[in-house]
Amino acid sequence: MHSPNKHDFHAAATQASDESIFESELNILRDVFRLLPAGVTVQDEHGEFVLMNDAATAILEAAAAAPSASQLSDRRETCLELLRTGRPAVVEEAIAGGPGKQVFLTSHRPIQVAGRNLLISSSTDITEQKAFEDHLFRSAYYDELTGLPTRRVIEHRVNSLLKYDNGQGRFALAFLDIDNFKHINDYYGHPVGDALLVEMAKRLGLDLRESDILSRISGDEFVLVLNPIQSDAEVEEYIHFILQRLKAPFFIDQSEIFASTSIGVSLYPEHGRSYEVLRQNADIAMYRVKNGSKGAAAFFDGSMEREALARMKIEQSLRLAILEKRFCCAFQPKVNIRTQEVTGVEALVRLRDDEGLIQAPSTFINLATELGLIDELTHLVLAEIVKSIDLINETFGPDTTISMNVAAKQAGNPEFMRPFAQAIEATGFPKRFMIEVTEDAFVTKTHFQDEILPIFRNLGVRISIDDFGIGYSSLSALADITADEIKIDRSFITDIHKRPRSQGILRAIESLSEALGMTVIAEGLESFEELAYLQAATKIRYAQGYYFSRPIFLEDLKLATPRASEARASLVSRPAPETRAAYSRSGGYRR
Repeated sequence: MHSPNKHDFHAAATQASDESIFESELNILRDVFRLLPAGVTVQDEHGEFVLMNDAATAILEAAAAAPSASQLSDRRETCLELLRTGRPAVVEEAIAGGPGKQVFLTSHRPIQVAGRNLLISSSTDITEQKAFEDHLFRSAYYDELTGLPTRRVIEHRVNSLLKYDNGQGRFALAFLDIDNFKHINDYYGHPVGDALLVEMAKRLGLDLRESDILSRISGDEFVLVLNPIQSDAEVEEYIHFILQRLKAPFFIDQSEIFASTSIGVSLYPEHGRSYEVLRQNADIAMYRVKNGSKGAAAFFDGSMEREALARMKIEQSLRLAILEKRFCCAFQPKVNIRTQEVTGVEALVRLRDDEGLIQAPSTFINLATELGLIDELTHLVLAEIVKSIDLINETFGPDTTISMNVAAKQAGNPEFMRPFAQAIEATGFPKRFMIEVTEDAFVTKTHFQDEILPIFRNLGVRISIDDFGIGYSSLSALADITADEIKIDRSFITDIHKRPRSQGILRAIESLSEALGMTVIAEGLESFEELAYLQAATKIRYAQGYYFSRPIFLEDLKLATPRASEARASLVSRPAPETRAAYSRSGGYRR
C-alpha cells in the first residue's frame, strides 16, 4: 500500500484550495446573476425555465397576476418559435398590473451549451422612457389643453381621405373661430380663457361620429371634418345644431360667459380637392361671417374668393403705405361751446392711396390692428404731429392740447406703451399731449390702469376716455377710472334735443364725471339744435364735431388762409347748417 508522503498531502491541499476558490467564484457569479437589475432567464427547448434571477422572478410574478392571463403563455409561444427557428428577437412587453402599466424591452437570443438548445432572455424596464415618448407623441399630435388632435393630424386625415377617394366620396370641412376671444381673455383672465376653450371643445365634440374628427389648430380656432356626408342640407342642419348649442352660457370660475362662434364651411369636391384649398376656402367663408353678424355660419362660394383677393390687395397696399410712410394727419378742434375758444385738437390719421386720394381711418385701422401694424402706424402719427407742431401752434395756438388715439390692445401692452411714452417725452412738449383710449383699456384686466398710466402721469400727459357709452361702461366702472377727460360718444349726442332717454344718460354721466373731476366733451356735434341743447340744459363746456369744423389738413389751410388768427376765428364761427360746405382736399377726400 502506498503511504502518503509530504508531496501528496501538498497536492491534495492545493486541489482542495482550487476547488474552494472555484466554488467561491461560482457563488459570486450566482449572486451577481441573481442581483442583476435586468430580468435574465434561461429556457430549455421545451420552454421551461432553467435559470431565473430575482428581477425576472418579479417580472413574471407581475405578469401572472395581471388581468390578462395570456401574457405568460404568449411569451412561452414566442420563445418556442425562436428556439425552433434559431433567430434572435427584440420585443416590447407590457404588463398591466400593480399601480400602472410597466413596459419592458426584452432581448431573446438562442444559444447552444453542451449540446443543448437554450434561450437566454434579458428584460430591461423602459416604462419611464415609453412615458416620455408618449408625452412627446401627444405633444406633437394632440393639443395639451383640450386633448384634441392638432393641425398635423387633421391634415393627415383629410389627405388620406383624398388619397383613397374613388370619386364617390363627399365630406365637409368647417373652420370655427370664437368671437371676441381676446376680449374674454383680457376681461376674465387667461385661466378662464383656457377653461372656455376646454368647455368649447367638449360641446363641439358631442354627438360626433367615429368617422368625424375635431381638431384645435391654433389659439381659438377649430377645424371639424364631417365624413361622409350625403347632402348639403345635412351639413347645414348639423352646423345650425352646433350654433344653437353654443348659444347657451358657459359657467366658469363663478362667471357666466356667452361666447359665440363664427363658422365657415367648404365641401369636397365642390370647393377644393386638397386640404389646403378646402381649409383656405372655409377660412374665407368664416371671415365673411366675422365681418357681418358673427355667431353664424356661411358656406363658401366664388364671390368670397374674389373678396378675399381684394382684401389681400388692400393688405399689401397698407404694408407698402406704412413702408413708404404715405400717411398724414388731419386735425379736428375741440371747442369751448361757451366761449367759442379752441382748447385742443385731435390728430386723425389719413392714408394717401395709390391714386393720391385720402382714405379715412375706417378703411384701414381695423385691418392695421389685425395685421399687427397698428404700433408702427401710431408712431408715424406721432412723427407727423412733431413735424406739424409749428403749423398747429400758428393755427390753433401754442397752448392747445394735442390728442392722439391709442387702441385698447396697445394701451394694455407695456412693450408698446413704454417706448411710446419715451417717444412722447422726446418731443420736448409731453405736457401738451392727451392720449385717447376706449374704456376697454380700463375695465379689462390689462396693465394699463396700474402700470402704464403712472408713466404718462409722470410726464404730464393727460388721458381721455374715447367713445364713452358704447363699450362696457357702467357708472361703477367709471368711478374706478382715473382719467382727465370723457368723450361722450356721438350716438348719444345726435339729436339729443329730441331724445329724453339719452338726455337722462347724459345727465348721469355729467354728474359723476363732475364729481370725479373729469372734463366732459360731446363728440359728433353737427347741428345748431344739438349745440343749443348742450348750452341750455347741461353744464358741458366742450364739444367736437362737424358743426365747428371737419378734420383740417394744415398745409392746405396755410395755403388758403394768410393769417393764422383768421384761421382760428373761422374754426369757431357758427355756420348756418344749410350752407355748410363739406371740406375737401384737392385730389379727393373720402370720409
